[in-house]
Amino acid sequence: MPVKSVSFEIPVDGGLLRGHRGGSGRPALLLHGGAAIPDYLGECAAALDGLFETFRYTQRGTPPSGGVPPYTIETHVADAVAVLDRFGLERAWAIGHSWGGHLAMHLALAAPERLEGLLLIDPLGADASAFPEAEATMRRDLTPRQRARIEEIEQRRRDGRVTEAELVERFGLLWPRWFARPEEVELVPSRVGVQASIEVNRSIGEHFKRRTLEAGLPDVALPALFVHGESDPMPLHATQATAALIPGARVEAIPDCGHFPWLEQPAAFRAAVERLLA
Repeated sequence: MPVKSVSFEIPVDGGLLRGHRGGSGRPALLLHGGAAIPDYLGECAAALDGLFETFRYTQRGTPPSGGVPPYTIETHVADAVAVLDRFGLERAWAIGHSWGGHLAMHLALAAPERLEGLLLIDPLGADASAFPEAEATMRRDLTPRQRARIEEIEQRRRDGRVTEAELVERFGLLWPRWFARPEEVELVPSRVGVQASIEVNRSIGEHFKRRTLEAGLPDVALPALFVHGESDPMPLHATQATAALIPGARVEAIPDCGHFPWLEQPAAFRAAVERLLA
């Protein structure tokens, strides 16, 4: 069941970051994926209750949070530090899912002194090499019309002309493919921060070109666990390759599980985290 939480608001340029604090244990900053969809990590926070007190929020530029551009990795890192500052947390765990895991790794490069460790759940990797394989897996069971529609929407996003309705439509088509059993799909986004989606994806691409994580992760001196669902369209070897960049990082693969381990295999997910903390 959801962990009892208290809502909070943190002012940033042009608006507020809106989030929730709850649970008990070591302090942890939860970073959702997307990018640019509302926070969906409430059940993840519940799964970690007793291990972590969690601080989670919807990222800048995505309803119900506000905040003006730029919507870049650097801005999101600064916002994450602002949340830590707001609660007087000198150090905390960074727990990130998907794009949020990617963001957590950038946070580890930019502000390692603020972190106790990294828990990275099916994260976007350090480079873009796995994208073609993941996209092929995601689209394998779609109809030609659905594939064409997704490509049309993604091209419109690259061009900066996409609408929120189109991005929601895209998520509706692809989201079930993130699950080992698509008939049990949960958390399908109904809102998207359009400009944030456009700009964050551009920022990710720019950092891939600069090899920011590939160059910086070998210097990260933090405990790190990568949790990966074996049925995640993003291949396990991509997670393993990224983990290999961080000295001492471990990977735990969870069978019969897609992109959302805390939903699909909650007991195995929590057990993996308990082993990390032990």
